[in-house]
Amino acid sequence: MVVLTGSNNFTIKKLLTVDDTVSNFLVYVPFSYSDNLENDWLLNLELYSEEFYADLNSIWMDEMGLPVSPILRSSVRGYHKFFNNKERRAKFSNVNRNIATAPQLHLAVLTVICGEKEVTPNAIIRAVLSAGLDTESNPIYRDIVNFNASKAFWILVGQTTGYQSDDPNLSDLASHILLTALTRTIREDKISVLDSFISIPHQVYCYDFVSEWLHNTSNDVLRDIAKQIEDKHQMYRRLSLLSVEELAGTELFPCVDDCILYKLMAEIKDDFIRTDSIKKIVELRRTTVWYDYNLNYYEAIYQVAEMQDFYVKHSTGFHVVSAKEVWDLYTSEYYKMDSAYRQFNLHYTNCLKESNPILDDMIKAVADKVEGLYSVWFLGELGNNWSDICADELKEYGRIKGVPRQEDFYASKISRADSRVFVIISDAMRYAVGVSLAGQLRTETQSKVEISSCQAVFPTITKFGMAALLPHKTLSVESKNGVLSVLADGEPTDSGYRDKILKAAQPNSVALKYRDIIELKRAERQALVKGMDVVYIYHDKIDETAHTSEKLVFSACDEAISEIKNMVRIICNEFGGTRVLITSDHGFLYTAKPLQENDKVDRSDFGGKEVEYARRYAIMQKGASPEYLMPIKFLDGTQYDGFAPRENIRIKMNGGGMNFVHGGISLQELVVPIIDYRYLRNASAEYQKNRDKFDTKPVEIGLLSANRKICNMIFSLNFYQKEIVCDIRVPETYLLYFIDENGTQVSDTAKIIANKTSNNEQERTFRCTFNLKPINYNSRAKYYLVIKDEAGLQNPQKEEFQIDIAFSVGEFDFFGGND
Repeated sequence: MVVLTGSNNFTIKKLLTVDDTVSNFLVYVPFSYSDNLENDWLLNLELYSEEFYADLNSIWMDEMGLPVSPILRSSVRGYHKFFNNKERRAKFSNVNRNIATAPQLHLAVLTVICGEKEVTPNAIIRAVLSAGLDTESNPIYRDIVNFNASKAFWILVGQTTGYQSDDPNLSDLASHILLTALTRTIREDKISVLDSFISIPHQVYCYDFVSEWLHNTSNDVLRDIAKQIEDKHQMYRRLSLLSVEELAGTELFPCVDDCILYKLMAEIKDDFIRTDSIKKIVELRRTTVWYDYNLNYYEAIYQVAEMQDFYVKHSTGFHVVSAKEVWDLYTSEYYKMDSAYRQFNLHYTNCLKESNPILDDMIKAVADKVEGLYSVWFLGELGNNWSDICADELKEYGRIKGVPRQEDFYASKISRADSRVFVIISDAMRYAVGVSLAGQLRTETQSKVEISSCQAVFPTITKFGMAALLPHKTLSVESKNGVLSVLADGEPTDSGYRDKILKAAQPNSVALKYRDIIELKRAERQALVKGMDVVYIYHDKIDETAHTSEKLVFSACDEAISEIKNMVRIICNEFGGTRVLITSDHGFLYTAKPLQENDKVDRSDFGGKEVEYARRYAIMQKGASPEYLMPIKFLDGTQYDGFAPRENIRIKMNGGGMNFVHGGISLQELVVPIIDYRYLRNASAEYQKNRDKFDTKPVEIGLLSANRKICNMIFSLNFYQKEIVCDIRVPETYLLYFIDENGTQVSDTAKIIANKTSNNEQERTFRCTFNLKPINYNSRAKYYLVIKDEAGLQNPQKEEFQIDIAFSVGEFDFFGGND
């Protein structure tokens, strides 16, 4: 071994190149000529000789596959504490992507400290912020400081985000990134008071950083950070100064939803209900990341808009001259108000559970408006008109002429059936709920589903409705111990006798309860229906719930729909059934707020002639004539007369029934759904012949914009929904973004919820804004717009594009190439 001392350069070079050119020599060079190669006498030898370093840093570099260069050696030396750990060196080796420069080494070190696998500024900054905004207690940042990487971190932050400070901290960094990103969707002058936290030249990077995080599975952390920053800068107060339209396209700060919702609900409270604006805003917000946190508020006001549209359409009243015509209008149009009211109250109930202090009083004010719109206007106006129009027919015939009767159900639907039939009778399932059930069965199963209606027998209570659905020629009543019992051809019709009555009409019949069936094993319940041609299944969810908690009636409707769908599945898959009839014994009236005393009638003028009465009906002895009740023809051959309150008025009495009632003659009580469900097996002739009519498919969207050249970092495209949402065309959510030829995403992700039902093609269009990522683009390369369904069940659509941006953002050279 020879040692180069700095004064023996000529002697050593002569030895190696002249005196002994055969032997192998180890030359120890204790200094570097990297800054002045002209003084390196042995440079030509070094270029073809092998280098060997025996110091610890060099051994580590060799272990991690790092090239030996003075700059990298210096950087490794600066991270001695970090590399002095075998596990960290192993992790560093895993993220080593042919590191050749000091900036690349700094990024790799920061990546390992942050526990990331992706060696990118985004991943590093996201990991640090995710660990907390308190610079002193953030564990990842403390490790960065501990391993002498803080300088590298803040240089990285400065060059990517534009954040600069003599005393940098994580809270201000988060403020800088979020507020700079915000200016991408809200004009800078709207938040100019926060200019010190905004860097417009770095807007593209900050927006891309936030957008990428928003659509990451860990975005709940970003939400927490955003809430801290919006509290720090009083963003709710600042953003409240903007209009709903100015806020609609922004999703970064959670308080944006509070601002939008408060403004829209304030307008509703003040009777300034812009239905088109509400629907447009809600549809737009449905595509935003934080929507689910405010879903119930948005969907509640969407139902308000639906109800207001109904009100405007029928603001002149319900002045129809024929009872049958009103019936038909209710089953085709008017029931939608009941559906919207139910949906509003479901979402409103959930809003109360969420306890948002900003929106709590306002949503309650909206609920008051809804109650007035539904209970006072709809039930009042429709009920008054209906009471006037149907009075004569109900008095003389006890029914509406031209409307199918519930008493004829068995004779018309069951006795004439040409195959095995299952009947599900769901207690108190009113018509609007039946429509929802029928729609879900159409879209979720391979079937042919039709819905019709019949008039429930009066009074519209369980014991009469259940009796009417049994086989019989005559219904009658008998009084025992002050209680009326309903008889079918002289036989009792209580639940324990129904199986006997069914078997008398058709021996291969059985009466079962849903609750009993569902608790049995598959083989056990199959045995119950084996050999049976008529199977009655009694289901009780809505009415049962009303007896324990009236406030839960609407949620019970949804539960009833789920349970009935499950029962249909069991019938088709386990029992081998293909024909199912689903109906009810009666409907119901429901108002979220109890009626006032002036909405009730007193029984003081009953004259002691009452035989049985409840809040919505009265059965009296012949000759009674209560002043404020409508006479209703009771069952033939009885010594009693029937009476009912007008509209949605109740009879005064103690106990429940302040919100949920039935027994009367309102359309909500009288109109009973009959769903005729036919399951279509793959081999059935009808399915094979008409499968396009029965196969459920999602609606598709297409690109409407003709231009395929992109010249701006921010641009918008138009799309259209090809089909309308209907029975066999279901809504679909699509994600849209751009990729390069290698499949790498180069834009943010837009979302379209294709759920339009309008036949007007102009009303089925969407406009999406895209933001390209801050990278260089090649005008000669191919880029593609990808349209894919959110669930990933369809083949993605691709549309070729050219991106020609003259001044796109260049790639950053973190740390300026220095160590």
